[in-house]
This record gives sequence, C-alpha cells and structure tokens, in this order.
Amino acid sequence: MFNDPGKLFAAVADNAMFLLVCLAVFAGIFAVAVLLERLWLKPEKQSPARRTAYVGIFAAIAAVLMYFEFPLPFAPGFYELDFSEIPVLICSFSMGPVAGVVCEFLKVVMKLLLKGTSTAFVGDLANFAVGCALILPASVVYFANKTKKGAILGMVVGTACITVVGSLFNAVYLIPAFSVLFGQPLEVIIGMGTAINPAIVSVNTLVLCAVAPFNLLKGVADSVITFVLYKHIERLLRMK
Repeated sequence: MFNDPGKLFAAVADNAMFLLVCLAVFAGIFAVAVLLERLWLKPEKQSPARRTAYVGIFAAIAAVLMYFEFPLPFAPGFYELDFSEIPVLICSFSMGPVAGVVCEFLKVVMKLLLKGTSTAFVGDLANFAVGCALILPASVVYFANKTKKGAILGMVVGTACITVVGSLFNAVYLIPAFSVLFGQPLEVIIGMGTAINPAIVSVNTLVLCAVAPFNLLKGVADSVITFVLYKHIERLLRMK
C-alpha cells in the first residue's frame, strides 16, 4: 500500500499521534471526574462489586444501542444519531461522574470489539469525548443538587456543553484528523455536506450547519428519554 517509505513513516507517525491524543483525552476527562467527585461532590460509598456490575451492565446496553444508528437529513452520512448515551447518563446519575466516564469508555471499547470501526477510530474518539461532554456536566450538576430541578438543570447544561464542546472539537481536531487518517481530502468531506446543504462550503460551515444541530438534537433526545426513564430504572435496580 505504501511504496514510499516517507509516506509509510508519515502514516505511522499520524496514527501514533492520534493514539496519544486518545489516551490524553481519556486521562484528562477521567482526572477531571475524579477530582470533582472526591473534592466536591463526595457521593455515597457503594459496594465495589455492585458498582462494577452496574457499570458493566449499563456499558453493555449502551454498546448494543450503538448498533442502531439513524441518519439525519441535514448531516453527512458519517454523522448518525444513536441513543447509547441514555444508559450512560442513567449510570452517571446513579453512581457519579467517574462511573459515567468509565461506562462511556467501556461502551466504546465493547463497540470496537463487537463491530470494529468504519471511521479510522476518529468517530470512536468523538463518541467518547462528545458523550462525556454531555454526561460529565449533567451528572456533576445533578449530584450538587439531587432534585428533579437539579436533574433538569444538569441535562440542560450537558446539552449546552455537548453542542459547544462537540462542535469545537470537530472543527479544531476531529474533522481534520478524519481527513488524514481516513485518507479523504477535506474538500471531499465538505462536499458531502454541500450535497445536502449548499450553505456548507468549509469546515466551519459544516460544523455550524450539521455538527452543532446534530449534537443539540442528540443532547435533547438523550436528556428527555433519560428524564422519563431514570427514576423507574433506579427503583428497579434498587440503587439507593
């Protein structure tokens, strides 16, 4: 595939750098969750075995939900809506931000083991990072005020964060990284958006017209369904 040693070296270097970015993103988000939980939120202690079991159950449900993806009329085909954040949100509301981040990570790992990747792992990094942009602030706000109003406020804050952080992360890193690692020129990726919406003529307009609405819709849909289901599932599993 690579007859030019220079191109082979560049490809290896790009993939190694991407792996480092993935590790740094996970480590950074996990560290933030641990600090917030230990220094501020201090949730009730739970049985480690029970906690591990529930995180694993929710991660497995979320991984299965990743199989059910729905294309959206305003976004290119590689942006598909799934509802895998719902079990992760329920997990983070029940056991705290750290459990939510771990659940989000395990969800992506399980999906990769079962289904592999079709986006050179860029979509999988996006799924983790953008998912955490929803579940981490939502669970932090909820644990600071464990009431129905706290839950609603948390999900509103989480939806705002997934929209803003997800859009910026796509514009600054994910879309350019996808272009390099997947071997698609940026013009081709932008052209997929232009075919749907003529206003999409650059990375910025792709993010503004497709990515931001996609993340906003995802945040709202996941939050509404979680709000309806959470108390019923919490009682069912006797988490309190």
